[in-house]
Amino acid sequence: MPRISIGVPFHNVEEYLPQCLDSIIDQTFTDFEVIMVDDGSTDGSFEICQKYAAKDSRFKLFYQENGGVAKARNNCLRHMTGDFITWIDSDDWIEKDYLEKLADTQKETDADIVSTGLKTFRDGNFYIVNGNMEKYNDFPDRVIPTKVAIADMFGSKYLLVNMCGNLVDAELYNGFVFSGNLMYEDYGNKYKLFLKSKKIVGLPGSGYIYRIHSSSIMGSNRTNAFEVEFNNKVIAIQHLERLIFYLEISNFELGYFYDLYRQWLDGQIVKDNGWTIEEQEKSNNFILKRKKLLEKYLKNNDGV
Repeated sequence: MPRISIGVPFHNVEEYLPQCLDSIIDQTFTDFEVIMVDDGSTDGSFEICQKYAAKDSRFKLFYQENGGVAKARNNCLRHMTGDFITWIDSDDWIEKDYLEKLADTQKETDADIVSTGLKTFRDGNFYIVNGNMEKYNDFPDRVIPTKVAIADMFGSKYLLVNMCGNLVDAELYNGFVFSGNLMYEDYGNKYKLFLKSKKIVGLPGSGYIYRIHSSSIMGSNRTNAFEVEFNNKVIAIQHLERLIFYLEISNFELGYFYDLYRQWLDGQIVKDNGWTIEEQEKSNNFILKRKKLLEKYLKNNDGV
């Protein structure tokens, strides 16, 4: 049984797969398995992964009909046997000591989640976002309270929401299912692990390289700025209301998170931001409606 299982779901990324998989082979830490799940690729991605599986027994390849990244991640989980789990997106890559640093930190701290930083790579340039990870030092021994980790959903102060860039005890994934049909699916799933976690440790650094390109969500070429931002607000609210639902089931710090959600909604009201009057009204009316529904719900359910 390997210490770490690495999940690599992929779909039509033949241009980037070799760099991703080579970066895994080059790791200084070697006690791992790689679970690659092809989500119905129609390019040469599957054939590329076949070559890696043929030459290295740690690489295991599976295929599914196209069903989305959540289904592919769930398929990865079915085949993982490691003590800990990490994810690497197929168009990203990792530095040589990435796994070693995560594994060493986990061993030293006995954390069930170790979260580290990332660099972004776009148009041939690296952008380091270490400022957020340095904030881990705000906490004694860099142990991040569960409430703080979940609250990161509302602002990404510590960049804890990503499924990539961390090492997680496999036991936290028992009974865990990635929810499908979600934009920015990390936001719709990561907090489930925080709710089950006993110790979250932050590791300053940036050994994970997140690639932004024209085919990625972050790099998509969209011309209507208002529609993009408005749709992002709708998606964010969907995720945050799902989070509130899970917090209610867990009876976890409900008063705090109701207030945090109120504050977040208030912060979404826009004025003089370059949009037309009609666009501002559309966005603000939507936000005010969600806030009114929240207040009505809390009143009817003895909320705070």
